[in-house]
Amino acid sequence: MTNEESKSSGTALENKSFSDQISPLLTDLLYPSESDEPLEPVTCYLKQPEPITVSQIKDWQMLPPSVYVEELPEADFWEPVTTEQEWYGDEEKARTAKFQELKQLFEKELTVRQQFRVGETEMDVYLLGRQTDGERVGIKTKVVVT
Repeated sequence: MTNEESKSSGTALENKSFSDQISPLLTDLLYPSESDEPLEPVTCYLKQPEPITVSQIKDWQMLPPSVYVEELPEADFWEPVTTEQEWYGDEEKARTAKFQELKQLFEKELTVRQQFRVGETEMDVYLLGRQTDGERVGIKTKVVVT
């Protein structure tokens, strides 16, 4: 009977599993821009198999039509934080390794991964993907570009 209970609650365990896996990677991790900002886990109610659209992001975040939202390639999110530079010291190398681990988790656990930027100078950045149960999860941070 215990096995049956585990199977029936499998969806909740999978969702928690991603959250459990991602939380330690986000501790003390800052996404670099003109203002280094923390990352936080997010969930999104949109469960369709197709990619999310910009208008769906606006609906999900309850944004007015005037707010600028764009979709960017996922690689644009990872490139500045997973590429080690030769001038990096120990702290930068440790941060890069943590981001590489985070990227591997995203690639292993999530499909239909997408990056969205909301705003123009101070932008909220969402990196979302689909779990096997259809739920969309990911991370949110902020970047400042002047």
